[in-house]
Amino acid sequence: MGRPYDLRHAGVTWRLSAGIPAAQIAEWAGHSVEVLQRIYHRCMSGYDEVWIDRMDRAREEK
Repeated sequence: MGRPYDLRHAGVTWRLSAGIPAAQIAEWAGHSVEVLQRIYHRCMSGYDEVWIDRMDRAREEK
């Protein structure tokens, strides 16, 4: 960790990767969802298969 902000960034990134809704993370981080998505857009990309799998599992549970 080079700066205290690095730890905060890591926490937000980890939560996004864990699939916590962006609105909740933005609230915890003190951002708007728009700012969160603009700053962390790279953290939210590349997970298409994960999201599709989660949607499939949710559909199967009904």
